Amino acid sequence: MSRRPVIPRSRSGIALWLSIVAATIATWVLASATEPAPRTRRPNVLLVTVDTLRADRMSGYGYARPTTPGIDEWMAGGVRFDQARTSEPLTAPALASMLTSVDPHDHGASRNGLRMRVGLASLPKALQAHGYHTAAIVGNWTLRHKLTGLGEHFESYDELFTRRRWLGLVNAEANGNDVTRAAVEWLDAHASRGSAQPFFLWVHYVDPHEPYVLHAEHRARLGLPRSGDLPRADRYDTEVAFVDEAVGQLLAHVRHRGLEPETLVVFTADHGESLGEHGYWGHGRNLYEPALRIPMALVWPGRVAPRVLHAPALLLDVAPTILGLLGTGAPASFRGLDWSGVLAGDPLPLDRVTRYQAHRGVVLSKHDSELARRSGLLQVGLIRGNSKELFHVRTQRGERFDLAVDPGELRSLGGPAVPPTEGVLGWMKTVYDGLARGDDTPLEPLDAETAARLESLGYVD
Repeated sequence: MSRRPVIPRSRSGIALWLSIVAATIATWVLASATEPAPRTRRPNVLLVTVDTLRADRMSGYGYARPTTPGIDEWMAGGVRFDQARTSEPLTAPALASMLTSVDPHDHGASRNGLRMRVGLASLPKALQAHGYHTAAIVGNWTLRHKLTGLGEHFESYDELFTRRRWLGLVNAEANGNDVTRAAVEWLDAHASRGSAQPFFLWVHYVDPHEPYVLHAEHRARLGLPRSGDLPRADRYDTEVAFVDEAVGQLLAHVRHRGLEPETLVVFTADHGESLGEHGYWGHGRNLYEPALRIPMALVWPGRVAPRVLHAPALLLDVAPTILGLLGTGAPASFRGLDWSGVLAGDPLPLDRVTRYQAHRGVVLSKHDSELARRSGLLQVGLIRGNSKELFHVRTQRGERFDLAVDPGELRSLGGPAVPPTEGVLGWMKTVYDGLARGDDTPLEPLDAETAARLESLGYVD
């Protein structure tokens, strides 16, 4: 039974009691004022990208085969974009655009082997200015700092080349297990330092890029024959299943370390892949949907409600959206859309016009290096609603598609040579003007080893 406080009855006793109460309250107020306020810490940011990953070959995007159960389960806890596309279907140009939120003709790395302009604003630089430790782990030779200039934007830039995926010729890549292992080690090392500093870690997986390595352990789950060789498209699916497992292990480690509640995780791809559509295998040479459409999702437990967004998104949107969610504001140079307002309840940008460009793969010859950027432009395109327009620079031929009724882009509206609109011609001029500014900058020729490795990776016309 609790006892009630005893209040004195005499006047002097009451005065003494009140003075004691006042002193107690004053002491409590002073202690509250001097006690440090709970520390507010910005969340960590983990950005995971997968090379050459088509959205429509992921089970979470409706593919019949269960290629990505791990990523699907993770995406269900956050926001998934179902109309996301890359700005250019080449690795280095696309990922440079992702980090700088400007198009390839503006950042300068419009082809593999061309470096970005020095001094550009970027997502990692913006986060570092707000106290983040920034790091990257990349497993694709085309992303070397020497070739791209990307290392300028990170405190640590780890190039991981442990495998010979292309016919065993050169160590120019790392598979999913290698990349996950390196990322886990980095997270553990960061935690062991006991630092209150939040981190931004970008992890790039090269699977399922060509040559579409067969991962036989996934045959049964995907409903594929248990023995014998498989068609290239089926091998591609086993690569997707393999990288799903690797990414799943990384996300599981984030949970295991207790980082999930305080970590914003973003997942996407640099570009898709043509698997025989329009008579073409690979990526980079055209702007049809198989090469443009990419997965894009973000998860931030307790801060972003799960939903699917049915509106056009671009890889350029990743950086401003992350900064918007963190409340830091984006650099004035960023051109992507900040989706944080939409995630908070603003209307979808259904009337958005998105623009695209395609370039030749690698700069190798001396002639190329003199006009490397302008001479490399192959196509430009734009999408407004369901209407998609492409313009082939060399043949001066236009195509127009209604993606709602012809998602495979099999029938060009108006025939095989549609006159270009002012919109696509204006976009081509904008791209050319930007490329011309880049061509005024002297290029450093590729050394023989780098040229050989890029050629062995299939980036040469």
